[in-house]
Amino acid sequence: MKASIHDTHFVFRRLHSLLGLLPVGGFLIFHLWENSQSRFGQAHYNDQVVGWLQQLNYLTLLEIFLIALPLLFHGLYGLVILYSGKGNLSVYPWQGNIRYTLQRFSGIAILLFLLLHVGWTRIWTIWEPAIKADLFAHMQGLLIQPSVFLLYLAGLLLSVFHLTNGLWSMAISWGVTTSPRAQSIWLGVCGFLALLLSAMGVHGMLGFLP
Repeated sequence: MKASIHDTHFVFRRLHSLLGLLPVGGFLIFHLWENSQSRFGQAHYNDQVVGWLQQLNYLTLLEIFLIALPLLFHGLYGLVILYSGKGNLSVYPWQGNIRYTLQRFSGIAILLFLLLHVGWTRIWTIWEPAIKADLFAHMQGLLIQPSVFLLYLAGLLLSVFHLTNGLWSMAISWGVTTSPRAQSIWLGVCGFLALLLSAMGVHGMLGFLP
């Protein structure tokens, strides 16, 4: 059936794509910038970054409606797309098909990583309210463990790949890059953005280490 606004799956895919860019993708970029402030030290991070965020009005509502719900829809509908899609990697192992497959399975890995990350940084504060007062020390205690550091590094790189590769494919599906040349140029732009965000994220992680 030809895709149209009357096709529920078509509409949901467009919504899934838009939410992946904003607010989910936007929040990822903000979060990487936020954590990159760790390089300025414990006091700056706790007071100027975390402290400022905790003083925002309606913070809980913002987290629910601008982050949690869009992320939940994007993740769950991504599983629907994964179940219904066919990458044919074994038959057509070309670059685009490899990225398609990595895009789908990186989404599953990111969801699992987010469960751990939210548990360690938000749910844990229910039993340990002192974490809010010194999130820098809490993150330092986690990342100083090699296994946790590698886990966070994998989560970071997969998240950046998922976002930037999603931006590349989104431009095609929305009819922005219609020619092979335009797609090649946009791929280079997305690749540069991936390197930039990865560097910022790794720099932030290293800033937590003693």
